[in-house]
Amino acid sequence: MKLVVLDRDGVINLDSDQYIKSPAEWTPIPGSLEAIARLTQAGFRVVVATNQSGLERGLFDMATLNAMHDKMHKAVNQLGGRIDAVFFCPHAQDAGCACRKPKPGMLLEIAERFKLALAGVPAIGDSLRDLQAASAAGARPVLVLTGKGEKTLAAGGVPAGTEIHKDLAAAAAALTA
Repeated sequence: MKLVVLDRDGVINLDSDQYIKSPAEWTPIPGSLEAIARLTQAGFRVVVATNQSGLERGLFDMATLNAMHDKMHKAVNQLGGRIDAVFFCPHAQDAGCACRKPKPGMLLEIAERFKLALAGVPAIGDSLRDLQAASAAGARPVLVLTGKGEKTLAAGGVPAGTEIHKDLAAAAAALTA
């Protein structure tokens, strides 16, 4: 089975320092939904792994998060793509959980659920914590320069061997070439 793990905010949809708090605020990055469709059509299982501390902070509730993800699923489906699962961490940074990236808990849960090792599995993100979680879980870190990606690259410290692409569309093109 071919698997790819995607961060959500800054990779699939536009990010905001004020958080994405409603379906109306969830706006796809140009080309990202088509990229997911391309991955699906090339035989990849596409899984989203996203920190969503807005839940614990009270910025939105579970029904709103589900509505945002429903909008994302429908938009991808309309283009012939599929997101097989969405994993999320609802905890704030100081909660000390094992699932919040940069910790690998969410990715390890994905590996367990899909019954496969993460070695070589691309985990695409725009922040250092996405790359650190990928590396810690044994996955292949891939940085996109959308969202926080350019700042992440400029700050340095990305794990050795991290692939870098302009956006999700470019990463998908490389993965399906």
